[in-house]
Formats: sequence, C-alpha cells, structure tokens
Amino acid sequence: MHPGTFEYLSAESVDHALDLLADHPDAEMLAGGQSLLPAITNDEADPDVVVDIGEIDAIRGVEVRNDVVEIGAATTYAELQDAERLRNDAAALAEAVSVIGDEQVRNRGTIGGNLAHPVRVSDLSAAVIASDATIVTKGPHSERRITAAEFFAPNPATDLAADELLTSVDVPISTVNTGGAYVKQQSVTMRYSLLGVAARLTVEGGQVSTVRVAANGVTERGVGLEPVEDALRGERLGADTVETAASRALDGIGTEALIDDDQASAAYRADLLPTYTEQALERAAERAGVDVSA
Repeated sequence: MHPGTFEYLSAESVDHALDLLADHPDAEMLAGGQSLLPAITNDEADPDVVVDIGEIDAIRGVEVRNDVVEIGAATTYAELQDAERLRNDAAALAEAVSVIGDEQVRNRGTIGGNLAHPVRVSDLSAAVIASDATIVTKGPHSERRITAAEFFAPNPATDLAADELLTSVDVPISTVNTGGAYVKQQSVTMRYSLLGVAARLTVEGGQVSTVRVAANGVTERGVGLEPVEDALRGERLGADTVETAASRALDGIGTEALIDDDQASAAYRADLLPTYTEQALERAAERAGVDVSA
C-alpha cells in the first residue's frame, strides 16, 4: 500500500512542537517512525500533518540527576543500549530495550514513541512499570509527572493528552542489593513479543523490602502483577518462595481480559505467565545477590 500525502513539519524545540500541535490538533508526532510509518503504510493512519520531533536535542540522551536516570523521549533504543548507567541502574528496562525488534528497529525506534503509541505486546510497558518509572509530559500550560502504572492504567489509550508531548522517562537509580530483569516469549511467526515479564526487587537482611513485577502481552496494556508482589514483600527469597509468588501471576486478571488472537490463545498466555514470572524473579534475585535456583 502507498501512503497518502501529508504536510511535514520539523520542530526545533519542545515549545515549537507544542505550538505546531496547537496549530494542527490532528497532527501526528514523528520521532523514530517505527510506530507511525507502518501505521500509515498499512492505512491505519492517514495524517494531514506530521510533526517531526526527532531532532530536538532537549529530549535526547541519558543523564543522571538526583538519584534518577532521566531518559529523553527521543532517545533511540540503540542509544539506550550503549548507556552504561541504564544497564547498571535500571536493568529491567535495559534488558527490555536490548530485545526489541532487530538492529535496524533499535537504531531508529525511540522510547518515547514506544510508550506514547504502545502496542499491546510492547516490551517497554512492563519494564517501565516494574522500574517504578515516571513519565514526564509537557502541555501548553504545564508539565505533568505520571507514574508508569497510572500511564498504562486501563484506558482505551495511554494517559497522554492530545495536546501534550512526552518529554522524558525518569527511572529511580537501583540501590545496593537491587536486581532487575526482563524475560519474554517471542512470537514464532512475528518478531513481536508474545508475552513478557519484568521484575525489580531489593533484598535487605535476607528479606524482600521492595518489589515490582509487571507483564506485557497479557492484557491490552502493560499490567502490574500486585498479587505476586504481595506474596514476596517481607519474605526471604528462596526457590519455594519465588515459585509460590509466581503462581499468583494471574490473580486479579479476569479471563475475559486476556488477549486471545491469531498468535496465541488466552489459555496459552495464561499457561505462560506464571512460568515467565518465575524466570524474571529468579534472574532479578540473582542480580540482587541471592541465588534461588536451588
């Protein structure tokens, strides 16, 4: 299929992008193009105006400020892969980024584009929830800071307003004895993830002091697995503890909410979720300094 014609506008700054969006309320934002261009090509989007924000320096790059890793929304996956602080301080997110698509996709795709226009199997939705990330947006009148869990709370779309621009993703720096991980099952027929689980936990005095676990590819949006977290918090990590917690991965998720499509049935996804939850927890525990494989 061939895309229709549209007006192309390049934003020089965040404020300029917001001005262009105010002048063209139905415009589509373009960063890396890995979501928008396929949608246009497949006739799923037909914009009259496209605003390119990919060259705004203010929303590119990775910096550490006040115990937070600040990731500019226009930062590509490849740039994130090269960011040592992300690998050290936000392992779940770094691992999710490393398994997105192929090298060509990672060279162009951006974290902001992924989160602003998520597909239900998006690797990053689970990773940002488990990482306790904050999504920062800017609108014509104010800036908003939205927790990742709220950003992906069950809505028809994300919590991004039509007149807002996603500007950064802020991830708390991992403390000592904190480990994170992301594991996924990839579709056999497509390169998209079939299902993924992200986990981040901290161990103090042999017990789990903080824990976040989330999944993608299970429901229409990334979802936190709170029953798993509740089963681990305050407990000593061990093989039995992890297995028991992982067995609760489906608690609170109605069978009617599970994705059932050509790639996998709802029943198959339900079978996979506890297994991948256990794997993510085991890997996160190991990185936190606790071997639960025995």
